[in-house]
Amino acid sequence: MSARTTAALDAQPMTHRQTLEALSGLLMVLFVAMLSSTVVSVALPTIMGALNGSQIQYTWVVTATLLTATAATPIWGKLADLFNKKLLIQIAIVIFVVGSVIAGLSQNAEQLIAARAFQGLGVGGLQALVQVAIAAMIPPRERGRYNGYLGGVMALATVGGPLLGGVIADTSWLGWRWCFYVGVPFSVVAFILLQITLHLPTLKRDQVKIDYLGASLIAASVSVLMIWISFVDDSFGWLSWQTAVMVGASVALLALAIRVESRAADPVVPLGIVRERTTALAILGSLAVGMAMFGGAVFLGQYFQIGRGYSPTEAGMLTIPMMAGVVLSSVIAGRLITRSGRVKPYIVAGSLILVAGFAALGTIDHETSLTLVGAAMFVVGVGVGMTMQNLVLAVQNTVALKDIGAASGTVAFFRSLGGTMGVSVLGAILAHRVTDRVTRDLAAIGVHPTGGSGGGSLNLGALPEPIRHIIRAAYGDATGHIFLISAAIAAIGVVAALLLPQITLRTSLDLNDTTRSAAVAADAFDGAPAFDEVPVDTDRYSTPASR
Repeated sequence: MSARTTAALDAQPMTHRQTLEALSGLLMVLFVAMLSSTVVSVALPTIMGALNGSQIQYTWVVTATLLTATAATPIWGKLADLFNKKLLIQIAIVIFVVGSVIAGLSQNAEQLIAARAFQGLGVGGLQALVQVAIAAMIPPRERGRYNGYLGGVMALATVGGPLLGGVIADTSWLGWRWCFYVGVPFSVVAFILLQITLHLPTLKRDQVKIDYLGASLIAASVSVLMIWISFVDDSFGWLSWQTAVMVGASVALLALAIRVESRAADPVVPLGIVRERTTALAILGSLAVGMAMFGGAVFLGQYFQIGRGYSPTEAGMLTIPMMAGVVLSSVIAGRLITRSGRVKPYIVAGSLILVAGFAALGTIDHETSLTLVGAAMFVVGVGVGMTMQNLVLAVQNTVALKDIGAASGTVAFFRSLGGTMGVSVLGAILAHRVTDRVTRDLAAIGVHPTGGSGGGSLNLGALPEPIRHIIRAAYGDATGHIFLISAAIAAIGVVAALLLPQITLRTSLDLNDTTRSAAVAADAFDGAPAFDEVPVDTDRYSTPASR
């Protein structure tokens, strides 16, 4: 394939003011993407209760968004390397808005799951493309100084989102449907801000080919695996022909996807980038962090409401410690990284803190002191803030600007994949333990449960008080068990972090092949700072003549 590229805009460095103006729209996009999850998280038990949804459906409302976002992320990342980044972000915003409106109009759990799956296509684009746009504007080492702005947006979305969702769910004249509608006006503002402020060069390439086959095979492999996780040990056994068919099909599709990607002219997931040590370890770390973070945190709102009996608004307030930990640690670590240029120590420390936080949450039950729960949540938040974005930063530091979209999208893909698997696995375990506990306790008082599996209906308001108490205790006690599993998963991230090479962040936006080889060699042999000791490209948007 011809790989001739031309920069559409002058590559003069942006001033601080121009960068802040461009960041305004991107920060609004980031806010919208985060709000889509946080505003729904606390209200979801109320939503599923109103729709008479089950525990399995509760899990799939979350998983559907993560699954489609995961499948779409590498495609958005690859498109960002080929087409206008601003236009792609705006397209993702439109998809997100349409999905939000459809979700708000849902009449049953099945419709909501389908709407959230469509919404996830837009969320995947927003998550990947914001990272790509920022990487195209700000050199790796300088991004720490802007973490204060990012931290402010994270604080507003992560702390304000659950509170907003709780208030909406508790306000009769609004209702839970506005948890989905509320993101629409913010999306419109973000669209307009991007049109006015964001101006990035477009790298036009001839004979562009998007590897849709590889992306479809990856999505199909993940989907089959998620469906198996949701139904195993409930509808069929672990050692059954259904398990053999589904797991075998997932592995076969993944193997075929790898074969297709290895031969594709422009693969969605570039295997050459994935095979590099830093990228491979960052992917492993992101996979573990995603599984632990999404898989554990998504059930906190359910724990406070179903396991402890708090209202959605109260549950939103109770999640503040974790969100505060995320914001505080990301801001402080970002500034320290900018000062030193070193990122590995903070990733290692964050991964260890994350394990400790989940281990502490693993001790909770339906009567645990809220002070202890809040302290453990804060520790988890600190761990997430120090690891999640810095793993992406480590990868972006090792690739040329022309590959920044694919590299960022690949890491985001595996993080979302980990989150999808984490929610599915932990949700299935939670549903199984709750069902066993509820069945046993109901039998002890002479009640024979009827209805579906997966923990039964989450509409507790329609149940007698003795049965409500049994279900609350079952959820409260089972949640601690899944946090212990999250701690074990997060420990994999510790191993990956320890094996990362010593990385010194470069001060230039782009990196040509000669500079990159010298830097990698320097790090590999003597561990000395590399990127700051080599000449910086004068043309920050330069690209090699061939791919």
